[in-house]
Amino acid sequence: MAWKSRTRSLQVFDTELSADTVEWCPVSPHHNILACGTYQLQKGAGEEGGTPSRTGRLYLFEFRRDVSMRPPLTELQSKDTAAILDLKWCHVPVSGKAVLGLAAATGELQLHSLLESQEGSCCLQTLSSQTVGAERLALSLDWSTGRMDSSSDVRVVCSDSAGCISVLSLEEGSLMTVSQWKAHDFEAWISAFSYWDTQLAYSGGDDCKLKGWDLRVGPSSPTFISKRHSMGVCSIHSNPHREHILATGSYDEHVLLWDGRNMKQPFSETSMGGGVWRLKWHPTHPHLLLAACMHNDFHVLHCQPATGSGSACPVVASYILHNSLAYGADWSRLSLEEPSPCPPPAAEPKKSVTESGGHLRIQYESPTASFDTSLEDDAGRYIPESTPSPASSAAVLAHNPDAEASSLSCLLASCSFYDHMLHVWRWDWTPEEAQQEPE
Repeated sequence: MAWKSRTRSLQVFDTELSADTVEWCPVSPHHNILACGTYQLQKGAGEEGGTPSRTGRLYLFEFRRDVSMRPPLTELQSKDTAAILDLKWCHVPVSGKAVLGLAAATGELQLHSLLESQEGSCCLQTLSSQTVGAERLALSLDWSTGRMDSSSDVRVVCSDSAGCISVLSLEEGSLMTVSQWKAHDFEAWISAFSYWDTQLAYSGGDDCKLKGWDLRVGPSSPTFISKRHSMGVCSIHSNPHREHILATGSYDEHVLLWDGRNMKQPFSETSMGGGVWRLKWHPTHPHLLLAACMHNDFHVLHCQPATGSGSACPVVASYILHNSLAYGADWSRLSLEEPSPCPPPAAEPKKSVTESGGHLRIQYESPTASFDTSLEDDAGRYIPESTPSPASSAAVLAHNPDAEASSLSCLLASCSFYDHMLHVWRWDWTPEEAQQEPE
């Protein structure tokens, strides 16, 4: 398979604290809203043995393409919090508002509502909080709404550093713990729902085990236990477009694809060259999988060739401009062919990333020449990206997930840990079939 693929950096932001999770809002009309969470371990004061503390900060950004000579990302809000291990937006509105879930180092699962001011700006306001246990870190969360279905009960699954899994319900804006059980011998790094049957949940732990759970029969015994990964399992994502398809990643540097009806063996295995901390299926394209690979950057896998053959998934794009551990990554639903939603003319943003000192000039040499690497000109002025042609529109995917677009233009965000950097970038992709269309 051949293709034309190009990734381009649009903007870089210094989060000051170590960045580990980033999430675009999936709820319309807020697809241009981006949240980023950070985690910083502070050594205890005084002599050795002092109790360390974990602090964090929650950022909220707006992405706008209608400003020609300013960076597209504007910081709307920052809130100092406990250290943040994971962020996930609910896929559907809750009481008419977008809601962001946060897994905190205090063992709390927090919910924050996205509020709009009369001027058109947005901010996050705390909605609810529930502690999943004492002396533990909440490590991950997932919503039961992955197929954008608001007709069923909205629930959250959460994993923690004590090896426990918690299922919580959301009723009238408040979180209530429905069940909790010991699932893993060590840290339960990840938990996730099956988006096709939300009575099924999955978990992965530092004990190298991947487990399935049927919430209808209780947590007394898992539906399966897999030791196929050779190291800790730290990422799981159910495909919202293809029933039964599950992706898992591990510190063993492999992405496995599974058919949920046969969890004895994966049907595909791909070596990534770095621990796979996060996996994200594309929001509209059924075969594209984004992987954050810790020591080996960010990559996009095309999983369709592996579905029938059992082969490894080819990498169709890589983003290599981070200089530290690749942790957080996400796709935006925002179309790059249309202007992003913007407030009325009277509204003024809190501050641009340039004004806040967060927009950095970066220059890298790329042997493939596939990256736009200078974000500013010699005078320090922002260089806006050129407007893509309508021919590159991927809007067809929003209406028919089974359709293959002739070309695809995607907006993504990623963050890296020790250099505390958030990157916003785009990926343009034309499969071989589209390049060879007959005249």
